[in-house]
Amino acid sequence: MEQLMRASDAIKSFREARLSALRSPTEFFDFQRVSRPADLNTATSRISYNTRYFSGNYGLIVIILAIYALLSNTWLFFALVFLVGGFALINKFAPEPTQVGDYVVTQKSLYITLFCIGIPLLILSGPFTTLFWLVGASGIVIIGHAIMIEPGVESEYAAVEGQV
Repeated sequence: MEQLMRASDAIKSFREARLSALRSPTEFFDFQRVSRPADLNTATSRISYNTRYFSGNYGLIVIILAIYALLSNTWLFFALVFLVGGFALINKFAPEPTQVGDYVVTQKSLYITLFCIGIPLLILSGPFTTLFWLVGASGIVIIGHAIMIEPGVESEYAAVEGQV
């Protein structure tokens, strides 16, 4: 019950911290503000400002791409479900040792069996390829958006707010 309360508190804090930082889709996809930066300094300042300003939207993009990566790599999805589900089932249904014939099945032996099957399955599913794809795809989308969107008028006053 305590873990359920902790999970509920974690979800609430995530909603308050990240979802409050989400900008509206009309602001995020404002095509009137799209322009090519004049030089590297302009691009750097746009990246610096836009990654802070649209941080919630960029986090949502990473989450959507991660879900897509898991759904498109069925072996990785199956391996993660197998490991997480096996861990949860062992914790729920086998907290104390059970006698099976002449052998005593302990929680430790169930974990060893789970990991001896699950870890090779996880390695064969290509998690590093998926991770590198996720980093590359989200980096290209986020940096591309941050470079192309001109900061709004409020960006001129961001430095003034920090001084007051």
